[in-house]
Amino acid sequence: MYRPWFVILLTGATGLVGSALLRRLTDAGQPVRCLVRDSRRLGLERVRVQIALGDLADPASFRNALRGVDTVIHLAASIRDQEKGSIEELNAMATLRLVRAAERAGAKRFVFFSALNASLNARPRFFRAKALAERAVAESPLETTIFAPSIVYAPYDPYLRILERLSWLPAMPLAGNGETLYQPIWAEDVADGVMAALSNKRAEPERIELAGPDVLSYDAITELALHSFGRRRPLLHLPLPVTRRILRGLERIAAPGHAFATWDEAELMSVSMTSAKGTAGAEELGVSPLSMRAVLGAS
Repeated sequence: MYRPWFVILLTGATGLVGSALLRRLTDAGQPVRCLVRDSRRLGLERVRVQIALGDLADPASFRNALRGVDTVIHLAASIRDQEKGSIEELNAMATLRLVRAAERAGAKRFVFFSALNASLNARPRFFRAKALAERAVAESPLETTIFAPSIVYAPYDPYLRILERLSWLPAMPLAGNGETLYQPIWAEDVADGVMAALSNKRAEPERIELAGPDVLSYDAITELALHSFGRRRPLLHLPLPVTRRILRGLERIAAPGHAFATWDEAELMSVSMTSAKGTAGAEELGVSPLSMRAVLGAS
């Protein structure tokens, strides 16, 4: 398959893509070590993997996690500031440190998840941090693969759960004009793509854009979600300056890292994430992504 006698280190194993990928790796008999803060969040998978306690804010934990590792799959990220580190520290600096630690530990391959349209000139801090992380990965002497997906989703994922709670309001509040465009891709399709990429050995750095089959606006995604909840609500567009003031106020009164939503998260919804290549990146990996309508059963 890959190099199954070696260990794969997986960060972000409890996230949308990480949990889907972990199931596939363990089912294939691939030894996996998960870098986690709390092994209980792995659920039943925790008895099928090796556990390395630590997190992105603790570079000292990388050394033990990387012992005997051949391939690193780095999925963990943060779209908001945390008590232990800022967006820049947890995405850009942590990735740089993990790449350097992997090089010192003798790893051969580094697989990294960025985001479509990550750029040093982007408004959202998360996209700028991801662009810096991409540069660190691409410049590494390791065999590297960078995935740049559009919005990744799954039924009942954290974002859709927030929309479900908001759908009990008389109108659905949305930041901005709702015209931002995306090509949402299902987490299960993304995991299938990663599995296929792991089977391919390439000497040169590789960057793969992952996008679903439909170009959908922020409004259209929200309406699909409402349909899947069995509800109809008018959409209430809040100007971005108003959204910023509201969310900054919530952040000031909430405990660090525990606000219902943050401005940094909302600002992400103001930047389109589409690929000029459409679904080509996924299809080259043998994956035909399903539409969001089909996955959510919103036909």
